[in-house]
Amino acid sequence: MRTMVDVNIPEKPECAAELEKQGLSELVKALHEHTDPQVRQYAAYLLGQAKNPRAIQPLIESLADFDKSVREQATIALSAIGKAAIGSLAEAMKDPKWETRYRAAEALGKIADEKAVQPLISGLKDSRDHVRYMAAKGLHELGDTDAVEPLIILLKDENTYVRLMAVHALSAMGSKKGKAAVFKALESEQDEKVKAAMTAALQ
Repeated sequence: MRTMVDVNIPEKPECAAELEKQGLSELVKALHEHTDPQVRQYAAYLLGQAKNPRAIQPLIESLADFDKSVREQATIALSAIGKAAIGSLAEAMKDPKWETRYRAAEALGKIADEKAVQPLISGLKDSRDHVRYMAAKGLHELGDTDAVEPLIILLKDENTYVRLMAVHALSAMGSKKGKAAVFKALESEQDEKVKAAMTAALQ
């Protein structure tokens, strides 16, 4: 019989037992200064489990870690902390590094609180397509109709996957205005995947 595994728990480094005994300041130091990304990742995981608001800013800073696994774990940790992290994540949506903005948008979508709507709507106008995509994905999860108008604009986005996510988000919201916009956009859409999604959304 197979057992369920929590996919959010990273692989434990050799020093896991030692890390688990550490306080917040020691974990933050490991998160920022340890040379082994596996240790930084596990420190991020433990900070998320602690749900201490004082861990929010250090975790925000780790959204730009050069190692993807650390960035992912910091995102999960911030979403685990929840509503208390929304303000800092909204600020992170203005960060010069697109990786930080991308992960901030992902965390906001995971938190799924109405206060995350406006920061995500602002992300729909981001210069980086990765961020626009993740902001649209977050709004798809939230389903807030305030996002309908900004999402309609993305139906003409230059990036195929951004347009695709905008269609999914609008479809989930069930807005008549959104449906009409998808119908109109279908007339000029060239990508087959997006056309298929638009057709499905209109049914």
